[in-house]
Amino acid sequence: MRRENINDLLAFVAVARERSFTKAAAKLGVSQSALSQTIRSLEARLHVRLLTRTTRSVSPTAAGERLLQNVGHRLDEIQSELESLSELSDKPTGTIRITTAEHAANNVLLPVLAKFLPQYPDIRVEIAIDYGLIDIVAQRYDAGVRSGEQVAKDMIAVRIGPDLRWAVVGTPSYFANRSIPKKPQDLTEHNCINLRLPTYGGLYAWEFEKGGRELRVRVDGQLTFNGTTQRLNAALTGLGLAYVPEDLVRPHVAAGRLKRVLEEWCPTYPGYHLYYPSRRQSSPAFTLLVEALRYRG
Repeated sequence: MRRENINDLLAFVAVARERSFTKAAAKLGVSQSALSQTIRSLEARLHVRLLTRTTRSVSPTAAGERLLQNVGHRLDEIQSELESLSELSDKPTGTIRITTAEHAANNVLLPVLAKFLPQYPDIRVEIAIDYGLIDIVAQRYDAGVRSGEQVAKDMIAVRIGPDLRWAVVGTPSYFANRSIPKKPQDLTEHNCINLRLPTYGGLYAWEFEKGGRELRVRVDGQLTFNGTTQRLNAALTGLGLAYVPEDLVRPHVAAGRLKRVLEEWCPTYPGYHLYYPSRRQSSPAFTLLVEALRYRG
């Protein structure tokens, strides 16, 4: 049997990973009809069905799963090697994919990228906002950004930001007819704005510490978000108490728009780190970005 066109295999891997012709076509920059025809042609040449299609989903067959497992990572290695050839070029090139939380993206990554990207017009950075502790290798990210204590031990970690501290805040109007919480347990009597974490499928328990004593409080309230900005905005409108990064609320507290409580119970955590697999062969573009992000404070 003749050698298969590598583009056909790339097309199959994209569809199998995305579980969607629509998403895969957008990622590859082709039409859905063209992509569907490519898969049909590949299946016809191999004389085996690779994908099971329904009106709502696409999934690999047993043969498709075998092909994906045996070929997918090899295609990734080929792509990585091709991108590494950029070191022979005068201009660093390539796309760097990073998964991170919203606060780190806005307050750490974007300020650096604002200075970095204009210097290297052939480098592209794709940032995905995700609060889950995903497998960056399996999801084909070049790196992830999380606070220091969340980085797996088998990863290379580079500190990119100062220590983090959180703050419990509410508006003066919210506290007008409510008592001020004196200890974390008092939060159970307040309308708190929750954060849902996809990794655990549940609500984040607010973490506190004082004098070596650690507490995790399961709070309750009318609002739940999966993002930081929304929780802060909800607190600013008087809808409840929010537990958000200190640097975000500092100007609002100074202006009197928010009142901070339980400050002595809010611990400091290791700052954000960029992490990536130890076996990753870094491209010149990736190395440049890591050095630009490295925290030197």
